[in-house]
Amino acid sequence: MDWDLLVDRKDLRRAEIRQAPGNAALADGEVELEVERFALTANNVTYGAIGDAFGYWKFFPAADGWGRIPVWGFARVTRSAAPEVPVGLRLFGYLPMSSRFVARLAKGRHGFVDAAPHRAELPPTYNAYAEAPEDPMDDHRALLRPLFMTSWLLDDFLAEDPELKTLVLSSASSKTAMGLAWAARRRGRQVVGLTSPANAERLAGLGLYDSLTTYDRAGDLAVEGPAAFVDFAGDPAVVAAVHRALGEDLARSLIVGGTHWEAERGAQADLPGPKPVLFFAPDQIRKRAAEWGPGRLDAEFMTALRAFVAEAPWLKLVHHSGPEALLAAYGLVVDGRAKPDEGHIIRPA
Repeated sequence: MDWDLLVDRKDLRRAEIRQAPGNAALADGEVELEVERFALTANNVTYGAIGDAFGYWKFFPAADGWGRIPVWGFARVTRSAAPEVPVGLRLFGYLPMSSRFVARLAKGRHGFVDAAPHRAELPPTYNAYAEAPEDPMDDHRALLRPLFMTSWLLDDFLAEDPELKTLVLSSASSKTAMGLAWAARRRGRQVVGLTSPANAERLAGLGLYDSLTTYDRAGDLAVEGPAAFVDFAGDPAVVAAVHRALGEDLARSLIVGGTHWEAERGAQADLPGPKPVLFFAPDQIRKRAAEWGPGRLDAEFMTALRAFVAEAPWLKLVHHSGPEALLAAYGLVVDGRAKPDEGHIIRPA
C-alpha cells in the first residue's frame, strides 16, 4: 500500500496515515520516486509551525486543512517520463513523509530541479535534488546535512562580526543549535545554551556548551559581550527574557526556528536591544555560492560535517520502519520528547 503521513495544519499533534493513490500515469517530464529513508527532527516541526508564513505547505500539496511536512532524505526513481532522469537514479533532497511521490524533474546546472509549476516561486535550495550514490554516511547525511548546513551557515554568517564574544542559543537540544555550538566554540567563542530542565543534565554531559541555563532562569543571564542571541525556539517570552537580561551586552538577535511551536505569539514592540532579524539559510547559501562557487561551498561544508560527526560519538541513530513506526516517532518529536543525543531515521517499509 502506498501512503502519506498527513498533518492537521491547525493542530500539528493531529496526524494520520492515509492510503495514497498509486501507479497513476505520468505526464511528460514527471518521475515517480520511492522514498528510501529520511530523518525526522524538531526542524521538521518548525516547517509545520511556520508553514503558512514561509510556504512549506506548498511543496507537497494535500487536501484542504491537511498538510505534508517536508523532510530530508533519499529516494530512488522507479518510473520515469523524463528523458534525462533514468529509472534507478538515487537522489538526495526534499521529500514528503510518504512511501513514494511524483516530481517533475529536470536536469539543472548542479544535479536536478523539481520544475513543477506549484514550486516555481519556492526557494531554489529546496527544489534541488542531488545524485546520491550509496555511502556509509547516508544516515548521518539524512539527519545532519540540512540541520548542520544551517549550523555551518549561521557560524559563517556570525563570523563576519569578529567583535562577538558570546553566543546564546535557545532550544539548545536541537541538532541545529548543537552544530552551531560546536562550530562557534572552534572559533574560540563562548556558547551558552538555553534548554528545558528535562534536557539539561543529558545535554550538559555532551560537552557542547560552555554553560547551560534553563528557561526559567533566562532572566538571570549574564555573559561577556558583545553577544548574539540565536533563537531556535520561537518563544516570545524567552526572547524578551534574554533581551532584558543581556541589555547593552546584546549586539545581535537572530530568529532561526520555532521548536516551541505552541508558544503564545505576539508583537514585542517594547523589546529592548537590537531588533530580532530572520536568518534564512538559503540567502547565505546564495551569497557564498556566488563568492566561492558551488564546488568550494560543498567541499568546505562536507569537511566540516565529517569533522562534526567524528567528534560526536554521543550521537545515537534510532531507526524506525513502516508507517506506524513513523507515526509514533512523529508523536515523540512533535511533543518535544525526543532526546538530544538521538537522531531518528525513518524507512517507509
